[in-house]
Amino acid sequence: MSVDASPLLPEALLRRFEIPGPRYTTYPTADRFVEAFGPPQYRAALAQRAGGAPVTRAVPLSLYLHVPFCESVCYYCACNKVVTRDHGRAAAYLAALETELDLHAEVLGPGQRVSQLHFGGGTPTFLSDAELARLMAAIRRRFDLVAGAEISIEVDPRTVDAARLAALAQLGFNRLSLGVQDFDAQVQKAVHRIQPFEAVRSQIASARELGFESINVDLIYGLPKQSVESHRRTLEQVAQLRPDRIALYAYAHLPERFKPQRRIDAAALPSADQRLGMLRQAIGRLLGEGYDYIGMDHFALPGDALAVAKRQGRLHRNFQGYSTHADCDLIGLGVSAIGKIGATYSQNAKTLPEYYDALGQRHFPVVRGLALSRDDLVRRAIIMALMCQGRVDFEAIEHAHLVSMQADFAPELERLRVMAEDGLVEIEPGAIQVTAAGWYLVRAVAMVFDRYLHADRMRERYSRVV
Repeated sequence: MSVDASPLLPEALLRRFEIPGPRYTTYPTADRFVEAFGPPQYRAALAQRAGGAPVTRAVPLSLYLHVPFCESVCYYCACNKVVTRDHGRAAAYLAALETELDLHAEVLGPGQRVSQLHFGGGTPTFLSDAELARLMAAIRRRFDLVAGAEISIEVDPRTVDAARLAALAQLGFNRLSLGVQDFDAQVQKAVHRIQPFEAVRSQIASARELGFESINVDLIYGLPKQSVESHRRTLEQVAQLRPDRIALYAYAHLPERFKPQRRIDAAALPSADQRLGMLRQAIGRLLGEGYDYIGMDHFALPGDALAVAKRQGRLHRNFQGYSTHADCDLIGLGVSAIGKIGATYSQNAKTLPEYYDALGQRHFPVVRGLALSRDDLVRRAIIMALMCQGRVDFEAIEHAHLVSMQADFAPELERLRVMAEDGLVEIEPGAIQVTAAGWYLVRAVAMVFDRYLHADRMRERYSRVV
């Protein structure tokens, strides 16, 4: 079954507005973090939460834990990772993570409630069952995982079987995210990630038998050797698997920034027209298969919690993408992990030596971050309202942040009028409403309110003039 996406997503609009830009899992985005925000500032933010009003302390935390190790490199990957087959390296990392957990418990106090726990990487399943058990026990000793907590883990299908999935379920994991990317053999060879369809199908069947509440599959379009036809076949196979959620990402070829990508033959990459065809095809196919379009790159079956939250206007956004949980503080654990505490963002050291050195001295391994200004906070509220609800009610923003939308954001509203003429938004007397077509391009709408991005463009224009 398939649906033509063109009535909602005209090709001309997609060409104009599907432009590179932030994913807005944060605002300001991580490239705006500064080194002036370090361990003392991070500790102060934690202490402020610990000493805040009871209602603030009662809001559950979210934990993100980064495991950087991978046995082999995937050429497309832009994640922070350490490629090694030496599983003995995990021991020192686990010890460091336990120290980092201790430091947080010392400031926050023991038994802080946690409603979300996510293991990302790298490859979290690089760790053995015993190592994962040790890590989960360490977390439970210091934090209180509340009943019904979402406990998720990113899984490389090449590293698990039914027995490993059973072990994950026994440890309390109730959500899986499988990195599929593409099922075509030529594409898999070109990106150095061979994983047969039958193996993934078997794993998903096992996960369902074990009672995992939600299974996500990651796909990437724009990879070397991909074509519209080969991508159609991958979509057909994914439709057979029928995961609860699908994340469809665009490959960004930046070999000057990410060394593994230098192994990709640029001549084998699909053209811009082919990428556009894959995107439109994927949207049409997934809608036709009964998936709801959540926003950005995410799709979910109507009964999935993410789709229900979208229908009820309860979507939120954090570092992992869309979430069903209300905006809450996030503690990032592990090398390169990003956190959000109160009106601050922080990021840990990106290399293992620097990470280990800080924790060896019992210092938080934070190397940069940001304390948000009043302007940052109001723009974050606007951008997240656009990205999550597709609507900004002026009165709500004005009451919460003591601003005037018409007066303080006149230039942004003027820029939106062009998008209104193209049918992406409707500007009402007291609100901005993203249209059905605009929802597919909501990132472009949100970018209008990104002060940093606009300042960069103005500087670029000035540089060209002089």
